[in-house]
Amino acid sequence: MAEVSLDFQFTSSINKVWSALTNSDTLAKWTMENNFKPIVGHKCQFRNEQWNLVVDCEVLVVDEPNKLSYTWIGGPINTIVTWTLKEENGTIYLQLEQTGFEKEDQAFNGAKYGWASNVEELKKVLGEM
Repeated sequence: MAEVSLDFQFTSSINKVWSALTNSDTLAKWTMENNFKPIVGHKCQFRNEQWNLVVDCEVLVVDEPNKLSYTWIGGPINTIVTWTLKEENGTIYLQLEQTGFEKEDQAFNGAKYGWASNVEELKKVLGEM
C-alpha cells in the first residue's frame, strides 16, 4: 500500500483554513465543484467536467477545527482523505494524508501532484499569495 502525505503551512486563522476545507462554495474555488457538507455520513460528489471526473465521497470524521476525513472514490482510486490541522505560534500546520493506494502508480502520482497544486490555489483563495 502507498499513501500520499503532504504538509502545508498557513498564516490564516485555523477557523479560516477549516472553513476553506469544509464550505462547499470555498472548496469549489480551489478543488472541484461539489455538494460537500461537513456532516459525518453525508454522501457527496466532487465533479470536474473538464476532465470528465466524478469522485464519490462519504464524510467519516468531522472534528472542527482539527480533523476532517472522507472517502475519495473515483476511477481506479478507492482511498480515504484526511486533513489534520494544528496551530502553533500563529502558524497553521495542515497535513493531508490520502491512504489506500495499492502502489505508487499513475493514480498515486496524479493525486500527489493534484493536491499540491490545489493547495497552492487554496493559498490564493485565503489571500496568502
